[in-house]
Formats: sequence, structure tokens, C-alpha cells
Amino acid sequence: MTTTPAVPPAPVAVCSFIPDYVLRNVAERGGDDDRRAALQALATSGTMRSLRVQAEARRSVLPRSAMPEITTALAPPTKERLIRDAENTANLRGPIIRTEAGPASADETAEAAFERLGATWDFYFQVFARNSIDKAGMPIEGVVHYRRGYDNALWNGTQMIFGDGSGRLFTGLAHSLTVCAHEVSHGVVQYDGPLVYQGQSGALNESMADVLGVLVEQWSLDQPVGQADWLVGREILAPGVTGKALRSLAEPGTAYDDDVLGRDPQPGHMDGYVETDEDNGGVHINSGIPNRAFTLVAQRLGGRAWEDAGRIWYASLGHERLLPTATFRQFARITRYVASTLFGAGSRQVSAVEEAWDGVGVQL
Repeated sequence: MTTTPAVPPAPVAVCSFIPDYVLRNVAERGGDDDRRAALQALATSGTMRSLRVQAEARRSVLPRSAMPEITTALAPPTKERLIRDAENTANLRGPIIRTEAGPASADETAEAAFERLGATWDFYFQVFARNSIDKAGMPIEGVVHYRRGYDNALWNGTQMIFGDGSGRLFTGLAHSLTVCAHEVSHGVVQYDGPLVYQGQSGALNESMADVLGVLVEQWSLDQPVGQADWLVGREILAPGVTGKALRSLAEPGTAYDDDVLGRDPQPGHMDGYVETDEDNGGVHINSGIPNRAFTLVAQRLGGRAWEDAGRIWYASLGHERLLPTATFRQFARITRYVASTLFGAGSRQVSAVEEAWDGVGVQL
């Protein structure tokens, strides 16, 4: 069967995993090789920034498409993955080196991406009965070896794109399940939201990708809440970097404190909310607040986080009341409404949601 990447409803944001502020720190503090790698990554995200904002603005005025076309929706759900090799260039249409029907690839990075994108598809299908990114069987397409020593991973609206990292600060982005699941989840947000990639709605966009990314990992390990470390990107920090991951959902602001990368700037409470024009209004920074709120709900409820807490967050993302420009408070109110609908107005799930948002300073 010939694989054709699905076409999204409209051009959308290009969402990068490693924030620009981290790369700027590297450009300012790193050695010559680090500086060159950071400037290359910054140049790529910079060329996309204006397109990102314009595209999300266009998408936000379109009617939400909650269901795929009926002829597509009736097709039996089938996992379909393909991996392309950019061959250390910027070519996103490079040779296909791994498919569902083909043999395993000798390229370890291609195999890693293939397996982790597959685990993410399995999670969405088995936990939320979702047939791929668009609910209609969209092929999951990954591109590995993007540029040479590229320190980032991206979702561009149709593909997950992975650099190999410079090896000095970041490495093996396609080998991290939370990174792969995070980028796929940006696609889910694109089809179920969208959440405009600016300010608080953009921080919710990033937070949803982080939350769903860690849920994929916890589900794949059958890991209860008490055993989870709530880290995103723990595998991508190169040896010698002082840190445990790129972000911590449970303890925002503690993921790294490195001479070159700088210190993790994420707040976990509205008291530390960062007003900034950088990072699309702090989308990677202030996402720590809703990230922390989710972990508080999950920890209060116990068990498996993808069950009650995950159901509430996932249903809130696709809820008709969610606006593309939603604030933290608006999203919080939707999570309370969804929890009440799913579990009852006086349920422990509703209490957990209310206490969690109060715990991060978001008033319902």
C-alpha cells in the first residue's frame, strides 16, 4: 500500500521541543562548537516563528472538526508508520528507510523512532480509542538525522522531525519516548484544539504535549503514579550536563542547572508566572504551571495517571467549550466541568481537580 501523509485542516504551528531560551544560553555561554550548533537550531526555529503565529491565527477562526470524514472513519484502525532519512540535510522528503511492511532498519535511530512512535500510537488507540493523530488513521511520519548535529525535535504539522543532537549538550532525541510522544501529541492538540501558540493558550499547548508525553511512557511501563518521575527528555542530556531532564512536571524549575544551559526557569505557581515577549509569550516557561496542576490531580487520585486524571485532561482538550485562545483559568474550569460530567459533581475526582488548580494559584 502506498503511504501518503495526511493533510492537516490548515497550516499550523511548528512546535519545537527544546526552547529558544535554552539555545540562546548555549550560544552565549558555550564553546565554539556549541555556539554553532545552537545558532543553527535558533536559525531554523526563527525562520518558522512568523509562519507559526500566522498559521495558528488562521486555524483558530475555522470551525472545529471533531470527527473525520465518514468514509475515512469507517476504515479499520491500522497503525501506519514510516521513517525518512534526512541524511544530515534539511530535506524532509528524504528516502523512506522504515515502514510497517518493510524489514527492520540497520539504522538504530530510525528503529528507535519507529518503535517509540508505535508505542505512542498504541497508547492513544488502547487508552482513548483514538485512531492516530487525526482520529482517521493518519500515517505517523518521522524524519531522522535532520541536519548535522541539530539540537532539537519538531512537529511541523505533518511530520515528527528529529535532530541527532550535537552530542555535547543534547543527544539522541529520537531515542526518548517522552520526546517522541510529546511531538505526536502536538499533532493531537492541533486536531483537537487548536490552542494558539502564544501566551497562556500556547503554554497549555505545550503542557498538553508534556502531560500526554509522560502518560505514554507511564502507560508503556504500566507505571503507577507513585513510581513515576514525571520527567520529560531525561535521555537527551549529554554526559557532563548538570541536570536530570529538560522539564519536570512534578517539580517545575528543577530539571537542570547547568553552566551552559542555564537554570530551568519554569514556575510551578502563578506567583512565579513570567511575563515575557520571548518564547511566544513564555509557552515553554509557564507551561510548568498546568503541568504541576496535572501531577497534583494524578497524585491525589493515585492509581494509574492515564485513567482518571488522563481522561479528564484528554476530554478537556477536545471539549467544545475550549477556545483557541484559552487562559489557564478557562481551561481549569473546563477540567472541573469534565470531571463532574465523568465522575459526578461530588466526586473525589472533582475535589482533586479543584485542589490542584488552587495549589498552583489558578482561581476557578
